[in-house]
Order: sequence, then C-alpha cells, then structure tokens
Amino acid sequence: MKLPRSFYDRPTLEVARELLGLALVHNRRGVVTSGVIVEVEAYIGESDPACHAAPGPTRRNEPLYGIPGHAYVYLNYGIHCLMNVVTESHGSPAAVLIRALDPLDGVDVMRRRRAREAKGRRREYTAALSTHALCRGPGNLTMAMGITLAENRVDLLGERLYIEDRGIRMGDIAWGPRIGIRVGTESPWRAWVNGHPAVSAQKQVPLPMRPMTSSRAAR
Repeated sequence: MKLPRSFYDRPTLEVARELLGLALVHNRRGVVTSGVIVEVEAYIGESDPACHAAPGPTRRNEPLYGIPGHAYVYLNYGIHCLMNVVTESHGSPAAVLIRALDPLDGVDVMRRRRAREAKGRRREYTAALSTHALCRGPGNLTMAMGITLAENRVDLLGERLYIEDRGIRMGDIAWGPRIGIRVGTESPWRAWVNGHPAVSAQKQVPLPMRPMTSSRAAR
C-alpha cells in the first residue's frame, strides 16, 4: 500500500522512525527496483546546522520548504546523489535522508548499476558483494536504485518513485548521532534497525533517548 500525503505531513522524527521497514520503490523506464528501508537520518529546520535549510531559503533547498511527500535529491561532493523525503507542513523545512536499504526487487539490476564506472568512483566488482551490501550507504543505494537528480522534486504519491507498506516486520529500532557530517553531530537523529546487516554503521552506540521535535519549533 502506497503511503498517503498525511504520512509525511508530521514531525520529522516520527516519520523517520516509521519509515523503517517500509519499501522504497523506483520505476525507471519500466525497470523496477525496491528495497526495505533500514537506516535513516533526520534533518530539521533552519536552526539545524547540518540541514540544507540552515542558510534560509535558496534555489537548491526549495524542495525542503515545499509540500511534504516529495523527493529531495541532491549531489553530494559532486559525486553521490542522495535521496531525501520531505516532511512536515509546507513552509517548514525538514527531510529524512534514506541511508540504507535491504534489496527486495531487481537485485541483478542493482549489481549491474553498482558495477558501472562513474565520476569519482572506480568500477566495482559487485559479484562478491552480499545482497545486503548493495544499498548500504546513501550514495550506494541511489546508484543501485537508479535514482538521479532527475528524481529531485518528484511526488512520492506518483508511479515513478514512491514508498509503500508491504507488511514487513523489522527488529528493534536504535537511535544515535548522525554520521558523515561535520556539524550537528550531537543530535541523535539517525535511526536504524538494530543489528541489520544492511545498516552502514553498526558500531555506533545507540543512544537511549531521542528528542521528538519539529522544524516548526526548531526554526
């Protein structure tokens, strides 16, 4: 079942938690790939130094201020496309970064895509990679799923890129500091399925609590 707009129009950390166990699906020219979401990170408001909304509205971060339930895809360090889900109400900039998936559909396609040589990346020999490793990390998952800048601003209620509930039940959820960033590392806004082999950083020590806030309060 595809998620409704109301799922995304809520406090970002609630959305982040409930995205775990749901399936991200991409239909690229009739080729369908999908994976269950096992790791996410939240970015909330202009007061969050790690959020792209920190400098205020710009042309690049415009999707963050838009209607919830759209994709925000950007190029990181000129190499990796990163896929985010826009959350909260129109005008409240926030999103959830999809950090890792466990592949479901189109595994062979994912291997071929990961094996291609790309800017800033050497050609990978994916035959030896476990299925769990194909979409481990936000740059790897977009490459495997065929998600590019062409998906920026795409409505997640459409048929091209969307998230659905397939009734998959996951294990315990852990929370901890965000990783791969230089600022805002004190916020425990990364959530993952504890112990899952597709998660990108298993050695992070889970924090016992995480603040539940929204960009409305954080701005």
